[in-house]
Amino acid sequence: MDPIDSLPPQRAAVLAFLRRELAAGRAPSLAEIAAAFGFASRNAAQKHVQALVADGLLALVPGRKRGLRLPGGGADVLPLAVLGRVAAGAPIGADIGLDQQLWLDRRLFSPAPDYLLKVQGDSMIDDGILDGDLVGVHRTADARDGQTVVARIDGELTIKRLQRTRRQIRLLPRNPAHAPIVVEADQDFAIEGVYCGLVRLG
Repeated sequence: MDPIDSLPPQRAAVLAFLRRELAAGRAPSLAEIAAAFGFASRNAAQKHVQALVADGLLALVPGRKRGLRLPGGGADVLPLAVLGRVAAGAPIGADIGLDQQLWLDRRLFSPAPDYLLKVQGDSMIDDGILDGDLVGVHRTADARDGQTVVARIDGELTIKRLQRTRRQIRLLPRNPAHAPIVVEADQDFAIEGVYCGLVRLG
């Protein structure tokens, strides 16, 4: 028997809601739980969460604002922060510090990512990277020719396919409507990481 069947109706409804959200990679805040059920304050949501944790039906990662997860996720589940936005088009500034953390199956990615960035634009659609996708980024300054990378150019971030030649570095879009970006010698350029998979929510 599913343990949810033995819970009081409202607590069972909260657990069902959390199971759906966490399975989809979203970790709701207490405020979002309260809003979903019409609770007057976050305290009511917190009491339900604490009771579910005490019953072993929910796991809590200490010190994390959105540290809820389903128990038994083990090593196959990664907590990943959404750290900002990356342009699939003209480079845009990084919007570091978005208040969101997702628990995702590590098998969605190779290698394991260090963080997520939200794609803005359509320059990588031929590689299946669409506007609004969350891309996993493995933090590294090294990348091979032909890899899809997140690069910083003069303080702005973009996601493109890397092309290295003896004379220049080019960042190639995967949409014929966009032109390649040629990295000039006097530009501040760095590879922030390599693309290692994506999540499309909703």
